[in-house]
Amino acid sequence: MKSYKKVISLSLIVTLLPILVGLLLWNRLPEQLPNHWNINGQIDGWMPKAYSVFLLPCLLALGQLVLSFVTFADPKRRNIHRKPLLVVLWIIPVLSFFLNSAIYLVALGVRCDVPALILTLIGVLFIFIGNYLPKLRQNYTVGIKLPWTLADEDNWARTHRLGGKLFVACGLLTLVIAAISGLIGDTASFIIFLVLTVISALVPSIYSYLLFHRKVQ
Repeated sequence: MKSYKKVISLSLIVTLLPILVGLLLWNRLPEQLPNHWNINGQIDGWMPKAYSVFLLPCLLALGQLVLSFVTFADPKRRNIHRKPLLVVLWIIPVLSFFLNSAIYLVALGVRCDVPALILTLIGVLFIFIGNYLPKLRQNYTVGIKLPWTLADEDNWARTHRLGGKLFVACGLLTLVIAAISGLIGDTASFIIFLVLTVISALVPSIYSYLLFHRKVQ
């Protein structure tokens, strides 16, 4: 963990950076800021300005600390390559920066399609994860962690090769959905994304079980 202290420190700074931005914009921000969008892309939740500026980044920073601790407490952490480990460590900071920026923009009256932004971020994340899944070795933190993959290295490798392809495909299709969400609507975009996500998670799990079942017969 010592070699990653600078990365963790920088990731925490980025996670908390929206607080500084919020303070700079304080006098221009309204007393209530949006904090939730429904399936139709409409704002249906509000939060006091102080809570939005301070509480949300702090909660995400706490989540970042917990994630870092869990990741480096993994007894098989050395099996996680550096690049996918960095992807894991930067998920929350990037999410904090973009989501809080979107909240500020919407609060200031700037048109910002938050659901499409979220889909775009998720799509990019899926592509990154899918690219590195086949390179992962067995661990308890990152990857498709099933009883059969953790018990059998061959099962792990084959399952993650398939999972990597599906995650990349899901990520690319999610980017397409985000780009055309204005045409098909936020509800349809969410439903399609949900179906793609279920397929990406379910198919490798079933495949892994079938590999296991074949070996025990």
